[in-house]
Order: sequence, then structure tokens, then C-alpha cells
Amino acid sequence: MSNVSLNEKIPNNVSLSSDKRLQRALEQWQPEFISWWKEMGPDGFQAKDVYLRTAISVDPKGWAQFDYVKMPDYRWGIFLADAVPNRTIGFGDDYGKPVWQEVPGEHRNTLRRLIVTQGDTEPASVEQQRRLGQTCPSLYDLRNLFQVNVEEGRHLWAMVYLLHSYFGRDGREEAEALLQRRSGDSDMPRILGAFNEPCTDWLSFFMFTTFTDRDGKYQLLALAESGFDPLSRTCRFMLTEEAHHMFVGETGVGRIIQRSVELMKQGVDPRSVGAIDLPLVQRYLNFWYTVSLDLFGSEVSTNAANFFGAGLKGRAKEESFEDHLAIDAVYEMDVYEDDRIVKREIPLRSAMNEVLRDAYVEDCQKALNRWNKHLAGVDFQFTLPSRRFHRAQGIFAGKTFSPDGREISASEYEARHDEWLPSAADREYVQSLMVNPVYTPGHFANWIAPPPRGINDQPIDFEYVRYNEG
Repeated sequence: MSNVSLNEKIPNNVSLSSDKRLQRALEQWQPEFISWWKEMGPDGFQAKDVYLRTAISVDPKGWAQFDYVKMPDYRWGIFLADAVPNRTIGFGDDYGKPVWQEVPGEHRNTLRRLIVTQGDTEPASVEQQRRLGQTCPSLYDLRNLFQVNVEEGRHLWAMVYLLHSYFGRDGREEAEALLQRRSGDSDMPRILGAFNEPCTDWLSFFMFTTFTDRDGKYQLLALAESGFDPLSRTCRFMLTEEAHHMFVGETGVGRIIQRSVELMKQGVDPRSVGAIDLPLVQRYLNFWYTVSLDLFGSEVSTNAANFFGAGLKGRAKEESFEDHLAIDAVYEMDVYEDDRIVKREIPLRSAMNEVLRDAYVEDCQKALNRWNKHLAGVDFQFTLPSRRFHRAQGIFAGKTFSPDGREISASEYEARHDEWLPSAADREYVQSLMVNPVYTPGHFANWIAPPPRGINDQPIDFEYVRYNEG
């Protein structure tokens, strides 16, 4: 196992103290990060003690410890998964060659772009969620929100380390810019569209962590295959933390569904008592799932082909595929020709975004299957809309489709928009449920069921956030 230095100003397992120039650069960036955190991090809770896990190792059996900490004092650090001895590039034109420990000159700009795009998503989500603590349904959920937030902050550190370490002055400037863009800002927005969407209610937060963080999982899986070994090792450890984020989202939506089903079985309309009805959940699902589909990029992509050929970004779990060169293979997909949708065989390398999206869609369906288990005895089923529906990127962007994938007129789409996607009234209703936050240990808002168990073997009524202190 790699040696972890926990007592340094920046906890790390990359021997940071042996590179004084890099150490100084990161220690100069650190107060700028803390300043950003205090300005754009969780609003109103910077002085509260929160029961959080903090990374202390990369050993899967004991990589984190739990304790109370004030978020500005959280020990963000730089952790890379242990190196795989004699690792070789697993795909593309350099398949079988030793992985790179330094950035190949010919791939410098492309790698920097990949790292910056991934890094930009991390502070963006913190900014999107910064006011959610003021409307939380319980201290359990509040703690989970803050755990997601601080780990997104650590993931930002992971990308900033790579930029500072391997990209010189350009990398330092990019690291500065990561703290200057703002989610939803009209002048300096975040790079990817989903990370500029408002996330101002807890149903949106749970959908975001179910679907958008699941996109993050698959992007990290693809980058974990990279022939640039420091990026691969960074992403492999980030995946360890990412799993909890999806747990927060999926179980959060599940508990909303559970509460609504309980009421329905009592003959009570959920909306009549301030809960969230199932069709409204489906509309939020439709929105966040399709917005997250766009994060994979265009179905046919020269960039994706180049990333794969260069050995920079592979497929999730590349070892599970037989053909790691993908030179002659094809992928059949729907495309537009003469304004009609037809099936065509696309060179596989150019379809790598869609291959990754396939794995994502399959994983999302598993999440829905678990949600649907809550619906026993109720005449309702959650479904994933067609990947043609509500798209702003790729082949189907600018076209109008119904959730079942039928191409329809713009007028029909507009007329039925509020049937398929959250309306202004829906968002206003959901927001109205958030006006009375719940800060009493063991108590939960009326619109969500308690979890079956607490965090880290603590009871459900544990004081996960010391709200009334500090």
C-alpha cells in the first residue's frame, strides 16, 4: 500500500513533500479553495459540526474515518489508488505498451481538456446545492448532502493536483479558472449544461445524485482505463467515494416513493397531505435522466474516436470486451438521413460515447427496478423515457419526441410538455414542501420516509449535524 501522509497541510499519498515547488503551488491554491468554499459552499452551515467520513487511506478495507468536523476544516487531500505493477495500455493504437507516467506531448492539450471538464463538474454541483441545507427533510439527509458536497470538493482537489503536477503554467491557470466559473452564471457558466441547471429542492437533489452522479461514475470508469496512469489512479479512488453519492440519490427517491405509496394504500392522495405524488416523481425523473444523457456527448463523435485511439479514455470495464482495438468493428444506431430516422452501422470508435451511454442506461434501469419494488399493490410503474426525448446534445437535439420515442410535432410537444416534464406549478409545489426544514434528530418531513438504518451503524435519531450548537 502507498504511504499516506495525513499530518501535512495537504493530506496526500503522492509524496508531496518531496516536490517543494509543487507543494508550494498547491498550498497557495488551498486558501483560494477555502475562500471559494466559504462563499459558494453550503450556505448557513459553515460553523456547524457535521458527522462526516474523511479519506485517510486508499485501502478498500479501511479507507475512511467518521467524526464530527466543521466543513471548512475538512481534511481535503490528494489520494491516488495504488499503482498496478507493470500496467499496460488496455486499448487503442498503443494497446499493450507501458502506461505513461508523464503526459505525452502529442496528447497534452487533449488530456488537459478531459481533466478540466471532469474537474469543472465537481465545484459546480456544490454551487448548485449550496442552499439545500436550509430546506432539509432531516438531519440524516442534511448530513448526506454535506458528505456529497465535501467529497465533490475533494474530487476537485484530485483534478487540480493533476493540472498542477503535469501541465505547468497552463495547468495552474486552469486550476484558477475552476474556482472562477459559477453554476448558472450567464457570463462564466460551468462547462457542461447539466451543471448549470438549478437544483433548489430535495427531489431535484435526489434525482441529480441518482442520474447525474451516475454519469459521473461512468465518466470516471472510462477515465480509469486511461493510458495516462496518474489520471487512471486518481479516478479509481474517486469511484470509491462516488458510490455513496448515488446511494444518497437512489435511496432518497425510494423513500419519497415509499411515503407516497403508504398514503395511497390508506386511500389518501399524497398531494392532499403535502407529499409527492408518483406522476410528479416521474416528470422529475424524465428531466434529470435526459439532461444527464446529454453529458455523454454526441452519438457519433470524432473526439470519442480520437480519445479511444490515443489510449486516453476507454470503455467502462474495458477488460470485459474482447476487441481492444475497435478498428474494423461497427455499432448499429439510429441516425437521421433525408430527415428520416434509419439504422446505420457506425465505426465503433466513433460510437464510444454511445457504448458508454448504453452501460449507463442499463445501470439506470436497475435503479428504477429497485424503485418499482416499492409499488407493490399500486397501479403505477416508473419508466425511463426514450433517449431521443428532451435532448439538447447529439443526433436528436432540436427534434421533438414523446417519452416513448415517437417523433411528434413541435406543437404537440409544447401542448404536452407539462404532462412529461416538471411544470412551473410542479416546481412551485415541490418548493412549497421545503419551507419547514426538519432539524430535530430522528424526525422527518411528511413527504419522505425514514431510512431503514443510519450511517456508519449509528441510529436513525443520531445527531448527524449539531444544528443547535456553534
